[in-house]
Amino acid sequence: MEDLKKFFIDGKWIIPNSTNIFPVIDPSNEKIFAEIILGNDKDVEAAVYAAKKAFNIFSSFSKGDRLKLLENLLSVMEKRFEDLAKSMTKEMGAPIKFSRNSQADSGIGHLKGFIESLKKQSEREVISNGDILVREPIGVCALITPWNWPINQITLKVIPALAVGCTCILKPSEHTPLSAKIFSEIIEEAGYPPGVFNLINGDGPTVGTLLSKHKDVDMVSFTGSTRAGVLVSKNAADSVKRVTLELGGKSPNLVFSDCNLEERVNESVLECFSNSGQSCDAPTRLIVERKCYNEVLKIAENAAKNQKVDDPHKDGDHIGPLFDQIQFDRVQNMIQLGINEGAKLLIGGLGKPDGFDKGWYVKPTIFYDVHNKMQIAREEIFGPVLVIIPFEDEKEAIEIANDTPYGLASYLQTGDTERAERVASKLRAGSVHINGGSLNYGSPFGGYKQSGNGREGGDLGLEDFQEFKTLHF
Repeated sequence: MEDLKKFFIDGKWIIPNSTNIFPVIDPSNEKIFAEIILGNDKDVEAAVYAAKKAFNIFSSFSKGDRLKLLENLLSVMEKRFEDLAKSMTKEMGAPIKFSRNSQADSGIGHLKGFIESLKKQSEREVISNGDILVREPIGVCALITPWNWPINQITLKVIPALAVGCTCILKPSEHTPLSAKIFSEIIEEAGYPPGVFNLINGDGPTVGTLLSKHKDVDMVSFTGSTRAGVLVSKNAADSVKRVTLELGGKSPNLVFSDCNLEERVNESVLECFSNSGQSCDAPTRLIVERKCYNEVLKIAENAAKNQKVDDPHKDGDHIGPLFDQIQFDRVQNMIQLGINEGAKLLIGGLGKPDGFDKGWYVKPTIFYDVHNKMQIAREEIFGPVLVIIPFEDEKEAIEIANDTPYGLASYLQTGDTERAERVASKLRAGSVHINGGSLNYGSPFGGYKQSGNGREGGDLGLEDFQEFKTLHF
């Protein structure tokens, strides 16, 4: 089995104080392939102490010194690219092609984006009234990341923290520790001083809570469910530390009849199913103009029929399993709920695809004739499940799209440029993907409403980890 029981604290791989063992399971075959230790209060204290001590030194590193370290980091990460890709296939079931092209690639892409943002950022500038604005690192940062996009979320938090001179403690999901260990080895090889970056494994109720509450932690950056994000905010409130959150979503995808239906609907279905539906910004509500509704149903059904499910260790464009038994059971329960609510099944449904007895595989599933009051249209399912909702006119489409507690992303398919701009301006979401447009590395990512606060990536992603000081002469 993989040896993942050590923590990386103060520049050393150490044996944790805790002895609480947690199994790590390959979701494609349900076999344990590693064990980790879930940390305790003493482990947290050691990591925070190391980060606090290192901040006194690292915060004074020049921008040039920090850029050199980031360039070192990029070089090592490129060397370990395949290791990162294979680790995420093993620990969370992402197909290897997807792991390379999206999961591991995101680490490289975000790192390059932050390097460019740091190069152009002014650490000291004169503002319009003649005062001087200074950007400084906020301090010790607790970074809590999820299992569904392990390296994507680690790099979106760790890299900007280190780029601006902060120190940090990373608590990755206990379900995806292998990629986090490899990332820690990359940090170590890149030459960061001891204590600047620290890794501890643990669960949310214990380590996550201790980090969120800790008096010597200046900032918490959390990605996960809205429910957990609320708890992080409450835990952090007593010490009035900064909290940034990237939380859940139920992203609308508006399809107007004037778009290229065959192309846009096919891509929309595949985008929903990508990563086995385990993306917080997945376009899971296909909101379709009534005049093209029946045609869209035929295209969507055909797209789902062509979506293959297979072993993630095989090369190809298939989707893999969900990441664990709990998530599998939740998706099955939500599919049953949709049936009970009266939504019609276009394709898919309960149970595993044919030929899959082991592994947490789910049938790609589409419901139609859904309305926005159904739970399957309002709650995040986090599986390859799409709901299709009809609308009559532009006004109703916008109302349905915005009728959600979330606001992470939205999608829009139309051949009318003026309509695209008009509708996009009225969608209450942090990003609008128009006719297949994707988020580029270096752009900010984050949501409205209960999808969180703060932005990750690019210029704004750096500023989340900075304090602003004004000098008055």
